[in-house]
Amino acid sequence: MSDILKTVELSKRFRGNSVLEGLNLAVPEGSLYGLVGPNGAGKTTTIKILMNIIQATGGRSEALGVDSRRLGPREFAQIGYVSENQEMPEWMTVEYFLGYLRPFYPTWDEVREKELLRQFDLPLDRKLKHLSRGMRMKAALASSLAYRPRLIVLDEPFTGLDPLVRDEFIQGLLENAEGTTMLISSHDLAEIESFASHIGYLDRGRLQFSEEMTALSERFREVEVTVTAPAGTMPDRPVTWPVTWLGREASASVVRFVESQFQQERTLEQVRRVFGEVQQVSWNPMPLREIFVTLAKAGRKAA
Repeated sequence: MSDILKTVELSKRFRGNSVLEGLNLAVPEGSLYGLVGPNGAGKTTTIKILMNIIQATGGRSEALGVDSRRLGPREFAQIGYVSENQEMPEWMTVEYFLGYLRPFYPTWDEVREKELLRQFDLPLDRKLKHLSRGMRMKAALASSLAYRPRLIVLDEPFTGLDPLVRDEFIQGLLENAEGTTMLISSHDLAEIESFASHIGYLDRGRLQFSEEMTALSERFREVEVTVTAPAGTMPDRPVTWPVTWLGREASASVVRFVESQFQQERTLEQVRRVFGEVQQVSWNPMPLREIFVTLAKAGRKAA
């Protein structure tokens, strides 16, 4: 599987402040790739460099196999782009807006356009400036899906949307994105988790991990250990805690932590090494939001 988006040692500085440092990102073609991370992590900056909206300070980036700095009409005709601060010609009606765009895209599908208008219940005669935020985002998405792009890039598309509009937006996106690669940055982790095939976690300008969603879910576990003595007194000798144990907490005779590289036999062996004999060990899978919060807290402590 080839990479449809790629960065190599990408860096970006704004007025002496480093936003990206040596970023190496690869988005496989055909994937639904979720790019997550705290505010200020560099997600929007990364997307803008990939789309040739801003220039990098160092390194390089590619989209559709082309250097981002050389993207032209041929490539942009294959890319759909929607952002939370989407700039649109507000004086145009929805109908005029779509009609204006059609000639720029050789693959524009008028049958799909009509289906999208119906699905999103978009009012053809209403000016864009008079649309609610949710309807504006639907109009932007419809204009990006109508020409069947090879790549869809969405930057925080769910911000400010009410739950019903968000569900309609996601449903329309997934129903019309067959065979399309998608890169989406968002803080709406529950929604990302429901459809992403790959996840990349960006923090302080560096990619902390990038992997398939199934692999990520398998390696993170919330572990609870019931020890044979009060947790506050265990262990009774200096012990090096495994670096993969995050967010350690203790109360009474119970110790809780997140294992970020869970393997059942190895994790049990490490528990016995640290605590000796224990009464019970249990582990549970974690939703993406809990993984994200754990990593964010660990990142702040390490800073």
